Order: sequence, then C-alpha cells, then structure tokens
Amino acid sequence: MDPRRPARFLPAFGLALAIASGSGLLRASADQLIADFEGSNHGGWTATGTAFGDAPAKGMLPEQAPVGGFRGNGFVSSFHGGDKATGTLTSPEFELSLRYLSFLIGGGEEVGKTCVDVLVDGQVVRSATGREEESLTTATFDLGEFAGKKARIRIVDAATGGWGHINADHFVLSDTAATPPYVQDPGPVDDYSEALRPQFHFTAKKGWLNDPNGLVFFGGEYHLFFQHNPQGREWGNMTWGHAVSDEMVRWTQLDHALLPDTLGTMFSGSAVVDRDDTAGFKTGAAPALVAIYTAAGGTSDASKGRPFTQCIAFSNDKGRTWTKYAGNPVLKNVGEGDRDPKVFWHAPTQRWVMPLYVGEKDPAKLGKDGKPAIRHVCHFYTSPDLKAWTLASKFPEELYECPGFVALPLDGDPGQLRWILWGANGEHWIGVFDGREFKPSTPKLKGDLGANAYAAQAYDDLPDKRVVLLNWMNGGKYPRMPFNQQMGFPVELSLQSTPEGPRLVKWPVKEIGHLFKSVLRDDLKRPMPAGRHDLKARSDLLDIELEFVPGEAKSVALELRGERLTWDAAANELTAFGRKIPLAPAKKTVGRRSDFARPWGPDFDLWDGSVRLRVLLDRTSAEIFGNGGIVAASYCFVPKAPPSVALVVEGGDLPKARVTVRELKTSWRP
Repeated sequence: MDPRRPARFLPAFGLALAIASGSGLLRASADQLIADFEGSNHGGWTATGTAFGDAPAKGMLPEQAPVGGFRGNGFVSSFHGGDKATGTLTSPEFELSLRYLSFLIGGGEEVGKTCVDVLVDGQVVRSATGREEESLTTATFDLGEFAGKKARIRIVDAATGGWGHINADHFVLSDTAATPPYVQDPGPVDDYSEALRPQFHFTAKKGWLNDPNGLVFFGGEYHLFFQHNPQGREWGNMTWGHAVSDEMVRWTQLDHALLPDTLGTMFSGSAVVDRDDTAGFKTGAAPALVAIYTAAGGTSDASKGRPFTQCIAFSNDKGRTWTKYAGNPVLKNVGEGDRDPKVFWHAPTQRWVMPLYVGEKDPAKLGKDGKPAIRHVCHFYTSPDLKAWTLASKFPEELYECPGFVALPLDGDPGQLRWILWGANGEHWIGVFDGREFKPSTPKLKGDLGANAYAAQAYDDLPDKRVVLLNWMNGGKYPRMPFNQQMGFPVELSLQSTPEGPRLVKWPVKEIGHLFKSVLRDDLKRPMPAGRHDLKARSDLLDIELEFVPGEAKSVALELRGERLTWDAAANELTAFGRKIPLAPAKKTVGRRSDFARPWGPDFDLWDGSVRLRVLLDRTSAEIFGNGGIVAASYCFVPKAPPSVALVVEGGDLPKARVTVRELKTSWRP
C-alpha cells in the first residue's frame, strides 16, 4: 500500500483532550500531547526552507484568507511567504505508545506536496492532505500496527501553485480515535456509488481528471479520452484515459490510450477518423482512428530538456490499442508551451486543419523579470496527411489554451454557415473561415457564465451533423473520494440570430431521456401566490424545467439542496452560487424548447415574456440553462442539505408558472 495515496476525511465526532485547567498537565486519561504550537517557536521541531517561518502563526498571515478551526492561539502554517514558499517541519522522535494520532489539518490538497506525514523507520506510513480550505478539521491516523516503535511527524509544503500551503495544529496520541481513522486506500471501485460520486456526469474510476480529449464518434461508439493521473488525486503524470458510450450518458472506462514517453507526458489533443487513409495507417477494412496530441516535454524525468511538440498515434481496433507514429513529432515546437491541437477535416480545401494554442513572446512588453511577456494566441496549420503541417494563419486576439473550432448553420439554414472559435474559458468569436484564415464578425463573446466550466471540446464526425460539446467542470470538491474532478453533461450547440447578432445556444443532449425515471408535475396555482412552495421531488438526481411570467413578483427562487437560484425582477438577473447571470424575460422564439413531451399535452407552447430555467442537478453539480439555452452556467458544489426542491416567490403573485421535475436514474448501472 502506498501511504501517499489520497486518504479519506470522514465526519468528526469530537476530540476529548484531557488537559487540566490552568496546569498544562494531562489528566488521568492516557492522552499524550505531542505538540500544540502555543509557544514563541516551533518547540524543537526542525524546519527546512522558508514556508513555516520562525514561529507558529497566530492567525491568518499576510494575503492569506481567514483561518479557523485551530486550538488556542497558535498553529503551524506554511503560508509564510505565500503559496510559492516551500519547506518542511519535522517533529522530534517520539514513541507510539498509544494507538491513535489525532490532529487538526487544513490548506492544500496535493498528495505528497501539502500534507502531514507520519514516518516510522524513516518511511512514510501515513499521509493526509487538507481539502483546499483554510479552516482546520480533525483527522485521525490508526497507528496500532506500529505500537512501541519510534516515529516522527513531518509537515510538508512542496507545492508552489494555488493552495500551495498547509495548516496543522494540536497533535495528540490517544487510545481512542477523535474521528474515524483515515482510510489510506479506498479499495476497488465496483459500482460508482460513493456519496459524492456524480451519477450522470463522467468521472474516472480513480485519480485526477481534467480536459476532455479526442472526442470522436466511430463504429457506433462515442469516444471520450481525457487527461488523467492514474497515480493520484492531484494533477500530474498526464495520460490519456479512455471511455466509450453508445449514447453519451452511460460510460465504460477502458485501459489508458496514451502513456508518457521520452517526448513528454500526454497533454490535450483531438482524434479524427481518417476516412480516406491520408496518413496511410489503415490496415483493415475500417478506417484508422488518429489521435493528435501534445507531448509535454520537460514535465517528466524522461523528457527533461525537451520542448512541447505535437505528435500523432493511430488505432485500427476502435481505439482499444494505439501505436505512436515513428516520425513524431509531426510539428516541432513553435512557441512557449504550444499545445492542445484540435484537428478536423475541411472538405472544401481537402486539407486537415489544426487550430493550436501558442504562447508568443512579445518583445514590446517586458515582464517583471525583464523577459518578454507572453501573448496567448491561436495558430492555424494545414496538412494533407496529418504528418506534414504548414502554418496558414495566426488569429490576432488573445486566446488561452484548448482552442475549439466548429461550424454551425445560423438559424438552422445550411446556406448561412458560421464558424465559432473559443478558448479554454469559453470566450468565443463568431465569423467565417476559408480553410486557412478565420475572420470574426462579432466581438469576443462570453461563454459559460458559471464558475466551473473549462476546456470544452466538440465531438468530431457525429451523425446527422450534430455539434455536441463537452467540458471539464474544473474546481469541484470531492472530499474522501477516490477520484477528483468531473466532466460536464454533453450539450448540443446551435446558432441563433438575436437583435445583438448571432449567439450560441447550448442545450442538454436529448439522450438524457435514457435516464428518466419518473416525471413529477406539481399543480401550481394560477396566479401563483407569493410564498414558499415545496415541490414533490426528493431525489438528488433531477432535470428541472421551470417557466414563469413574472407579473408583480420581485423575485423568484429555486431552492436546491440548500442552495438558492434567485431571479431578481428589478435587475433582470439570476444569482446562483454567488454569481450574477443576466436573464431578462424572453420571447417564446428565443433558445430551445424541450426535446420531451410535457404533461400539459400536445398544445403546449412557450409563453411570451416568460423566464425559463432548466437545471440539471447531480450530487455535486448544477448546470443551468436560461431561456432555452441562450444563457448557460455550470457550477460544482458540495450539498448543504438533503434532496429537496422548493419554489419561493416574493413581492407579488406570478400570473403564470409551471414546472416539470424529472427524476433521473444513475448512469453507472442498468
């Protein structure tokens, strides 16, 4: 068992320390105080680096958020000098005379980098991280197997990014556990039923997940490749994980597709069906799948000193096994950290096209270190065979990593094709493309207005010319889980004319209907009086559609598991999870209608001047689609309350209101 594997925090039931009032002596109980950091220094603990300073912290340090949960006046913090500072703090040796070691911990969640370790015979036998919260929480190690041996506690800060620090306090040996002990290995994942496992959003079985890669439809399967660290819950050791589905909602995770090599770890990229065998990789009757990816040189020991380059690999067995091209890289380094090739076939020019993020040095702008600043741009390359690439153009606007590029018919008219270019944060432009150069016809437009959508990629080669988008829901919290991070739910894109110009519309793919378990209709009065109205739903997996005409109401709120989504009439905006989203009453022609028959019958139609919300609610996320998807916002959260739904109207009655709540089945089991 690897002691540095992510462990699990379980709910605390309290720590009964037995310290006599005023005397500082332990009571008759056997508890042994190892350290409480109440003195003017670290009390004999040995420090390396600068992160822990010369003395315990007495509260939040400069530029640190408020810290709570520590005991007394002092605690250990490695925020001396901020997140960039590193170091260790190691205790004197002590005997493991009692079974349990309990302590308080907060700060970063990087396994092996922001952690509290217990060392026996010089080896790490237990390790715990924080949960990306400043407040300290009680944790317990069961050390019974090492009874009578000598041990040390080592507090580690080897991280320099966000949450690159650790807080700790009050180490106590006891014959009783202050909390259920940390479980070092969560064991096999058989049914994906963990308490905080999303049930209709994709997650890896174990380990860290980020960007979706290589989204392609081939052989009746939707392929989802993804950035994956199979060795821990933190980012690093990037590989391409792989999962398949026949309808984009139920996924089966397969073996890894691409593993690190001497050119680097496997960063993001795309996959295509080489129907005309332009690369010459085909060996059977079916065309080859070709993956185009970034080899991130310098991100592993095996690739030290190498730059980022673009490479390809191919598969002739529906993506089950992959062979990397012997002539890699197919595109040498052209800038600072160039990455994330999104390749597609452009039929009018009979060429493959590769939008690629490139960091360009700007000698006209110098950073604080005196070196040229980096401009984040997108280059367009073309190729006849996926092997030889030629620079075609450069898009001049700032665009940071994970470029996406698709064509959509405006208002469904194939004669009005428009192209959409976006970066990782979802900001995008709409314009025209001639196979070499993209020319925007709109200013930069906002993408997802929530807090947790990033690195979206569109599927390639879909039937019926659909354009389906999938994003990583970055920044979620999954304490005590064997996995970390989740994908968003797939959405279909369309392009709609508005008075402000063409705008993207996002709408959950109709395949969500495969998960419908029941449809709950609440009979809402018309007019609907002000007040709180509890709805019937008691599931934690819901697809909710609400429509209302505001009338004299000042606000209308949906309450979901302790969170409120509140529409404000005066501001014409929705407040959700601390963010404000513009959302004015709309005409019935705006956005998308539901793909599913509602219980009001065939004459159902949208109302003019209504506010429409659709919310996909999973165990740890909520995705909001306003006015038929003309507005979209994605959020991750840890639920504050049991499953429940309520509608709260304030300031006046609603002339019209109706709601459909669909309870969903888990996508992990039949």
